[in-house]
Amino acid sequence: MARQPKRQDIDHVLRKWDYDPSEISVRLVETSDGREVLQMRVELGVLQLEVENRPDGSRPGGAETYFDYLVGLAIHDSDFQMTEEQCAEADREFIQFYHRRICWLALRMFRRAVEDADHNLAFMDFARDHVASEEWVQSHEQYRPFILFHRTQAAALAELEDVGPEAAIEEVNQGLARVREFYDAGEEPNGFDDDEMVGRLVELRESLREQYQVGQTLTEQLTEAVQSEQYELAAKLRDKINRRHSA
Repeated sequence: MARQPKRQDIDHVLRKWDYDPSEISVRLVETSDGREVLQMRVELGVLQLEVENRPDGSRPGGAETYFDYLVGLAIHDSDFQMTEEQCAEADREFIQFYHRRICWLALRMFRRAVEDADHNLAFMDFARDHVASEEWVQSHEQYRPFILFHRTQAAALAELEDVGPEAAIEEVNQGLARVREFYDAGEEPNGFDDDEMVGRLVELRESLREQYQVGQTLTEQLTEAVQSEQYELAAKLRDKINRRHSA
């Protein structure tokens, strides 16, 4: 048997980085060739993830991600349906992007967390249209509210840092609307009201209001004006919103 090169173990890494089951331990480090990678300490060792494209660094079929690869196949085949093997490969990518999303959230790099949530949501949309097994689709769709929760939380906190509390509240409202749309299209009439993640997003929104002393946002005022048929006020509010967005 050929002798293996010395120092292939990672004992020195694990000794200097204790595992704590009560928190997510993540760091951004530079490799020997100068690129940045994410590392997450897990019970049995360390996960290392690339920060761009697919977290494992592979290029399925030469594409940046497996999702991109499948989209390319579908473009050239109007009747494209994912095979069982392709569904299994899709699951691998879902999990990889989930792990990286958790890393970005732990590091408070919220825009990157939004990007990875959007990747999985778009991949789920694609799979919903190109997987024949309704059972497989539903087994994945059940996680959509959870991904939307992460996306909304990250987007709101990013807006809070970059724009301000009112923009953060608007992001929460938009996220809640997406979750409600999901439940309204399904077979759980009370799903939205019973969802724990919805409650946590509402708590986030109200804590932002209280902490930063924000009343109704312009969009909330607009919604109320339309519902009460105050159309002149609604027009003024729309103009004000448009001016803000174009500023």
